[in-house]
This record gives sequence, C-alpha cells and structure tokens, in this order.
Amino acid sequence: MARKFEGGKLVIASHNPGKVREIGELLAPYGADVISAGGLGLPEPVEDGETFIANAKIKALAAAKASGHVALADDSGLCVHALNNEPGVLSARWAGPGKDFSVAMQKIEDALNSTHAEDRSAHFACALTLAWPDGHTESFEGRVHGVMVWPARGDKGFGYDPTFVPNGFEVTFAQMEPQQKHAMSHRATAFKKLVAACFAND
Repeated sequence: MARKFEGGKLVIASHNPGKVREIGELLAPYGADVISAGGLGLPEPVEDGETFIANAKIKALAAAKASGHVALADDSGLCVHALNNEPGVLSARWAGPGKDFSVAMQKIEDALNSTHAEDRSAHFACALTLAWPDGHTESFEGRVHGVMVWPARGDKGFGYDPTFVPNGFEVTFAQMEPQQKHAMSHRATAFKKLVAACFAND
C-alpha cells in the first residue's frame, strides 16, 4: 500500500519554472501547495543514477531532507533501441551546456546512420518519485513507444519531440496540440499512476 500525500506544502525538486508550473497545475486538485526547489534556493544534487528512477529518487530525497517537506521529482529521457537505449539518462546532457536539442537530435540521426540501423524504434520514459523527509519514497514510471524520424518536424514540443512519432500516429510530438500529447505522454502515464496511488481521494 503506497503512502498517501496528506496535503500541505509539496516541493517540486526542479529549478525549471515551466516544469514546476505544469506539475503544480496537475496536482492542484489534490490539496498540494506547490513550491519549487529553485524558489527555496536548494542546491541541485548530482544526478549520477543509472536509471530514471534512481535519478528521480536522488532529486526528491535531497529536496525533502533539505526542506522538511514532501518532495516530488521527475527524471525523463529518450531511449533509442538501436543505440543501446541511449541517450537515456543522459538525454539532457546530449544537448550540451547550452541545452541545444537540435544538436542532440542531429547526434542521434548521425549515430543511427553510422550503424546503418534499420530499427528506428524508441521510447520516452518518465520516472516520478515522491519522497518524505524521513526517507520514505514512492516511485512510478510511464513510457510511450514510437519511432525516430528525420528531418525534425513541428515546433510545438520541446527536447526531442520534433523527431519522435508515437506508435499509431503519423505526426511527431512537436506537431501535436499540447492537449493531445499530454493525454498520452510518458509523463501523463507516470502521473496517472502517482495520483492513483498517492493522491487519489478515498
């Protein structure tokens, strides 16, 4: 039985205002008074886990222990199957210090071409961890499968969205309206699991 969030302050373990706002809106119906790690001036921990869940736990536990409040962290990325699931947990780092994802998308395309891979299947993964100051954690993961396309298409998404077409569709995440993407994305799937286990009203 998962531990329930009892309401009150919830620290989003992120320094990304857009992500904090999006998560806050998703959790607003559940009595969460959302604040951000960035807003509290908390340091960003070193993310040296080998899985998305490991990194989400590192971030959530650091924020919970530093703030004394329940904290929520997410870690997500793109796994290209022909590239041994790279970039994976290094998805953001492939974009370099300037977070230029056009560089990262080109890097994936070059890698696929150099391996002459006919398999262009991939998946996005999102891990969410809710952590309490006493060290207890609850973790959930969502995935969405699809294929990599080239050249990049669309300008509505972010990150690797312009080169990822989810299974059953002919458009990239970056060509979809945000509501359509949010209804089926890896983050949406992980959030449904999280809310059902830790936030759903009895």
